[in-house]
Amino acid sequence: MKSSLIILSFFATGLLLGIFRLLPETLFNEEISFYVLCCLMFTVGFSIGQQGNFVRQFRRLNPRIVFLPLFTIAGTWLGALAVGFFIDGFSLFDSLAASSGFGYYSLSSILITRYKGVELGTIALLSNIVREIFTLLFAPLMVKYFGKLSPISSGGATTMDTTFPVIVQSAGKDLALVSIYHGFIMDFSVPFLVTFWCSL
Repeated sequence: MKSSLIILSFFATGLLLGIFRLLPETLFNEEISFYVLCCLMFTVGFSIGQQGNFVRQFRRLNPRIVFLPLFTIAGTWLGALAVGFFIDGFSLFDSLAASSGFGYYSLSSILITRYKGVELGTIALLSNIVREIFTLLFAPLMVKYFGKLSPISSGGATTMDTTFPVIVQSAGKDLALVSIYHGFIMDFSVPFLVTFWCSL
């Protein structure tokens, strides 16, 4: 709970500073965010590497972990179908296409805008951003109430980059390779699945 509150307070502070433009414009540069992420990835990688036994830990994991991305996809689609029944103006295929970004908002929103128009592309962008922010803010609570794999599944395609540090901090370093594997598979699936649902 304490970790979630700290993360939430930093997010809220950054949001307010951004809204009221209380920081220099140079801090809004996307390149700075990228370098900060690189620093986080470096420190997490260094910390894991120092343990020296992370490969052994990965081998000891249940082989069914391989199917985690499939469960993430299935759960996401079930949620999209449930919500899709209550949305007017969009088909269930549209809901499935928007949800198939799995947090990879930059690519999925571009693809959906190209095939389905700006409105659905914007919905996909926002829903995938919310997915990423939700994971960043509530990963510690998800681990506490739903288990160590829950923030990995929630993070979708972001678990090997933006949400990776908070997942490792919350779920433990022994799941770092699982998080990277999950993110890689989800990342790879996005263009194929989004294009598939958009074509129907």
